[in-house]
Amino acid sequence: MTMAKRDTYTPDSLLAVAVEVFIERGYDGTSMEHLSKAAGISKSSIYHHVRSKDELLHRAISRALDGLFAVLEEPGALEGRAIERLEHVTRRVAEVLMDELPYVTLLLRVRGNTDTERWAMERRREFDHKVSDLLKQAAADGDLRDDVDVRLATRLLFGMINSIVEWYRPGRGGAVSRDEVAEAVVRTAFAGLRRP
Repeated sequence: MTMAKRDTYTPDSLLAVAVEVFIERGYDGTSMEHLSKAAGISKSSIYHHVRSKDELLHRAISRALDGLFAVLEEPGALEGRAIERLEHVTRRVAEVLMDELPYVTLLLRVRGNTDTERWAMERRREFDHKVSDLLKQAAADGDLRDDVDVRLATRLLFGMINSIVEWYRPGRGGAVSRDEVAEAVVRTAFAGLRRP
């Protein structure tokens, strides 16, 4: 992490710096001193925008969760057969993950050590259950293969999508595009899930 000297900063730019530091050092290993050095501002300037390190964590995780839950409210997630809605959600979750990469990366790394982390884990479970319900409905509709275990399929689907944070780096030479990744996720997952 390079030290940034900023003459002007906003709550959003401060949040972006905090997320980088949290990912690099871990939330527990990050102090307000680390954040002030990375942002190139004083600790008192940080406190002008937030009450605590925990507030920065909450804002960052909320940004990721808000993006994920918004997918569930899109017309493609609400209309049509369950299998079609599930495909829409799968594609859009992969896209949100790539669009909000640092924020979702941080969300996926919380371990429940603070109230905010426990809240985030509970919200993630709630999201996972909603997607799992779509898989169950697709199975009940007869659109999934008979030999697919829905609980296992849910875990594998999320495992594939969540692994994107480990390797996807936009803008690097030869990197596949966001749309190519999302399409590959859907094709790979649903080739194995859909009834032939």
